[in-house]
Amino acid sequence: MTTNTFHVAVYVRSIPEAVEQYRKILGIEPAKVRSDYAKFEIADPPVIFSLNAGGKPGTLSHLGIRYPGTGSVASEMVRAKNNELTPFRQEGTTCCYAKADKFWVRDADGIPWEMYTLLEDAEAETAADPQLRAFLAQEAAGGTPACCVPEEAPTA
Repeated sequence: MTTNTFHVAVYVRSIPEAVEQYRKILGIEPAKVRSDYAKFEIADPPVIFSLNAGGKPGTLSHLGIRYPGTGSVASEMVRAKNNELTPFRQEGTTCCYAKADKFWVRDADGIPWEMYTLLEDAEAETAADPQLRAFLAQEAAGGTPACCVPEEAPTA
């Protein structure tokens, strides 16, 4: 049985430099590296640690939990709504070079939480979903929003 996995993402100044440094720190190779994104999947303790370009280097991008399937994400979204949170739902969205079913919420201090299941890896550019782009806190070159953090939930 697959378990939930904690996810943390930080902004970095340089993906290549950060990947090299985290190879040394973590003692493992990254699971995925792109020009503006890298991901390490740490087995013990189970953590997905992502590096994102586009935000203020050295700051938290977002936290999250990867669930084993869409049903778990849907159950968590119901729980979030029942606890008076306002989730921003995305089904089959492409972000961080992966296709996922997910929703986002913010904690009381504004930290974004991504609750998701990975459907498949993708080679598509990060944050291809225009609605997500309108919901992001991070910017890519040229001032356009990039993956993957929602600014605030759109009203639906």
